[in-house]
Amino acid sequence: MNFTDENFELREVQKLEGHTDRVWSLAWKPTTGVDGAPAVLASCSGDKTVRIWEQSSATGSFQCKAVLEDTHNRTVRSCAWSPSGKLLATASFDATTAIWEDVGGDFTCVSTLEGHENEVKSVSWNASGSLLATCGRDKSVWIWEVLPHNEFDCVSVLQGHTQDVKMVQWHPSMDILFSCSYDNTIKVWAEDGGNDDWHCVQTLNESNSGHTSTVWALSFSASGDKMVSCSDDLTIKIWGADIMSMQSGDENAPWTHLCTLSGYHDRTIFSVHWSREGIICTGAADDAIRLFVESEESVADGPMYKLLTKKEKAHDMDVNAVLWSSTGNNLLASASDDGTVKIWELDSSSGQKKLQL
Repeated sequence: MNFTDENFELREVQKLEGHTDRVWSLAWKPTTGVDGAPAVLASCSGDKTVRIWEQSSATGSFQCKAVLEDTHNRTVRSCAWSPSGKLLATASFDATTAIWEDVGGDFTCVSTLEGHENEVKSVSWNASGSLLATCGRDKSVWIWEVLPHNEFDCVSVLQGHTQDVKMVQWHPSMDILFSCSYDNTIKVWAEDGGNDDWHCVQTLNESNSGHTSTVWALSFSASGDKMVSCSDDLTIKIWGADIMSMQSGDENAPWTHLCTLSGYHDRTIFSVHWSREGIICTGAADDAIRLFVESEESVADGPMYKLLTKKEKAHDMDVNAVLWSSTGNNLLASASDDGTVKIWELDSSSGQKKLQL
């Protein structure tokens, strides 16, 4: 897709209000927003609830369809749909991860995962929905096997980080897990020979051009051969790996630093997400949302990225999460300390057409 000919801008489509505390995290429901199925978005908050928002096929606007409450007794920090969209996992500061089943729009908590010593910060499903990962302030990463009848079995507790683990994220196509932490590192975890023996195969830190402060989030390109990370050090970094050797079974194929984008942010970057169309979005403590794309000036020894557009005052307070819709319907969702979720669309600022990605 060509970003060179026109200017682009983020246009606010709707502000979703209802949470009574900061909104921490978002999750678009898979298989919605396409083929006539209305788009569905989950949001979770310091108000101890999760809200399910559904887009009206008639008006295009989002409405709150369900409030998941009375299960967590502290902040809900992270939420993630299973690949099928049947289950929603929610991670809380109450040290538990709840599993909710969606039966025709009615949500029931069908399992509660316990084990972390204190706050659970992030939850992530692998591509097939057979594994779930959680992480927390206790510095550990847990891997759970998804069994029939909504049973979950902890198969590994990974101790490697020396501080609070902020996020876990599975690779989009392989069972390789990534975690990022207050200890300034990203760790890559893989299973040794299919026997539930998970171990750290790589640590991305300052010695290999990594971050110099807390790593808050990471995201993968559509093809899975690049990763972007964001940090309290005010940079975002692009990493690359040999996807072919990874797919042929070498989960130890190293991730290497490709480039660093600095000078664009002057406050902590809390969230980063890479769209299927190649647009990197960041949400930060300066209340702004920025979009980056690969520059046509990219050279043989690595890609370069440029700022596509910046939305000042996207929210009234810190932007905690940004998330592109996975269906390529061009929607971006953001969540903030101001208690709101916003839906955005990327337009060409000539106003002649909506950007069709």
